[in-house]
Amino acid sequence: MNILFAVCGEGLGHASRSTKLAAYLEQHGHSCSFASYGKAYDFIQKQGFSVHEISREVTLGGDEGLFSLAKTLWLSKSVPASLLNSYRDTRKLLEGQRVDILVADTMYAAGYAAKSLGIRNAFITNQNTFASAAAPDAVYWNGLGKMVQTYLRKVPDVVIVPDFPPPHTISGYNLEIPQSETDHYRFVGPIFDRDPSAVALEKETIFASFGGEPFKLPLYAMLREIADEMPDLRFEVFSTTPGLPESTENFQTFGYVPDLQPYLAKSRAAILHGGLTSLMEALSFGKPVVMIIDPYHPEQWNNARKIEEMSAGIMIRGDAVTREKLRDAIRQAVSLTPPDLREMFSSVNGRESVRTILEELHTA
Repeated sequence: MNILFAVCGEGLGHASRSTKLAAYLEQHGHSCSFASYGKAYDFIQKQGFSVHEISREVTLGGDEGLFSLAKTLWLSKSVPASLLNSYRDTRKLLEGQRVDILVADTMYAAGYAAKSLGIRNAFITNQNTFASAAAPDAVYWNGLGKMVQTYLRKVPDVVIVPDFPPPHTISGYNLEIPQSETDHYRFVGPIFDRDPSAVALEKETIFASFGGEPFKLPLYAMLREIADEMPDLRFEVFSTTPGLPESTENFQTFGYVPDLQPYLAKSRAAILHGGLTSLMEALSFGKPVVMIIDPYHPEQWNNARKIEEMSAGIMIRGDAVTREKLRDAIRQAVSLTPPDLREMFSSVNGRESVRTILEELHTA
């Protein structure tokens, strides 16, 4: 099969799992190319894949380390035009090359483009409902959820959820699936490129990667101050955004790294932002997490709720984080013992499950 991945460029979680999946598909004789934008475009290109730049669908904005709904809405005031441009760009790609299957990782216009051309398409997501910590009953989130659920019901041939099936779904608070649509959603498990049980584990560092957006830089600066106050701990900090604090004896910063898992595997605890991909990787290694969540970011809030319920981590609202709170959370996290989920992670092969789904979709 010739497969085109259309990947959301906000953050790197989408690009990370999609490139792992594409590499596996190519090992099994399929040809994969990409369409994306922003940081994901650069990441995919560095992974060695052919990638075409297309228009973004939405722009995330923030203030002083936090996601800002108001800024995001202002920056995305041209969403209708952006969606039209994304549709146009993807349709042009699909018309210009022989594509058997489109895989859209949270890129909505791409699915419409494929459907308009009669090309089978799958949609990867772990969210179809929205409720944030700061505004759980807001009308705009409820309205967005209804639109997304309608889209997922009508446009993709199948919805792939990179998570465990119920009742073990980590992103379960982000999903509302009617009984009549359960067959349309396929829970494949996490999409990893190696069996976590085969990775050597250590407890040497504090791993930190909680978003590459420029508005996150103040939080990285705060963490640098905490490292000065905690000389007994060694911090390794990852972000592709320029402007990270300078490294010190116990605070080392990294830009682009092709594979974060080895760094995460040697950590005592991880500081994350609540995205599913990085949380899954931490859970697979049994690493406790500190989650600095954006209170207006529904997915992070809901994922973090689940992690806390599992006694696998500590959540801090980004609008209430202080140096003292974060320092205390790190101390608390290194003493946590998350549940041992190695057997559950080893029992699934997300990449193989997706391969089966796409091959069946192609021959249907």
